[in-house]
Amino acid sequence: MTEVAGIAVSDELLDRWVEWLAPDRQPFYVTARQAAEWELPLSDEEPDRQLRDTYLSYAVDGRLRCSWLSESAFSAFPKKVRAGLVRAQVVHERGAVPTVRAWRGVLGDEIRGQADGHRFVWWKSLLSHPVDVLPRLVSEYVAVSRHGEVPADVWRGVEELLPRARELAGTFPDGSGPNCFGTVMAAAGIEGAESEWMQREPFDRWLDESTTRGGRDAVPGTVLVWRTAERAVQHAAITLGSGWALHKPSQSWATPRKVRTVAEILRATRTAGWHLQRHTLAR
Repeated sequence: MTEVAGIAVSDELLDRWVEWLAPDRQPFYVTARQAAEWELPLSDEEPDRQLRDTYLSYAVDGRLRCSWLSESAFSAFPKKVRAGLVRAQVVHERGAVPTVRAWRGVLGDEIRGQADGHRFVWWKSLLSHPVDVLPRLVSEYVAVSRHGEVPADVWRGVEELLPRARELAGTFPDGSGPNCFGTVMAAAGIEGAESEWMQREPFDRWLDESTTRGGRDAVPGTVLVWRTAERAVQHAAITLGSGWALHKPSQSWATPRKVRTVAEILRATRTAGWHLQRHTLAR
C-alpha cells in the first residue's frame, strides 16, 4: 500500500494510475497547419473517461485536430518538432504537460532533452518507479483527506442517517466518472451511486424527494449545494457533524472521496457566480 493524500492506495490501483497518466498512445492537439507542417497522422478517436480527465480534453478547443502518438513515434521526430508539439499542448490547454523544473529533482536532467527543455509529457519510461511520481502528482491537486481525524463519536452519530459515509470516506474511485453528486447520495444510502457519473437531473430529483430546504453546518445530514445563477447544480457535499463534511472535488480518477472541515470545503469551492444552498436530509 502507498499513502496518497492521506489515503491508502493499493498497488493495483497505482498500476492503473500509470496507465491513465501515461498510456501507450496519447493525444496531441494541433491546428491543421501544425499537423501539415509536422506531418502528423490525424485521427477522430476520442479519449476515454480516464484520459479525458488526464488531458483535460473537454477544455481543448473543439476545432483543433488530434494526433495519437506512441512514445517511439514521438521520440522519432526531430527535436524541433517535439519541442513544438509539447509547447502547442500548453498553448491549447491540454493537461499533463508539467514543467521540467518541477520534476527534474525526481526524474533527472534527462527530461530536459525530451522537448524544449522547459516542458515535457509523461511516458511509461518515466514511471518505472511510480511510487516516486504518482503520490506527489495526485497530491498536488487534492488536499489531504482528514477522515482519520474525525472523532469516533461523530462517526457513530451519523451511522443511521449516513450509513455509508464512513465506508466511503478516504477512498479513491476505480476510474473517472464518480463525482460529488453520487458521493453524497451514496453516503445517504443510495446503493451504487458512488460508482456512477451522476448527472444533475437525478441528483436534483433525489434532493426534492429526500431533503427539505435549509440546514445547519454543525449538524450531520446537511447537504451543501452550489448552483449557478441559472440554478444549475455544480457541486455538493454533506456534513457529518461537529464541523466535518464529506465530498469528492471532481469526477476525475485522481480525486478521492475525502473529509475536510466544512470551512475548508466552503473556501475551496468559492467560485464567482456560484451560490450556496443548504438542504436537510429527511430523518
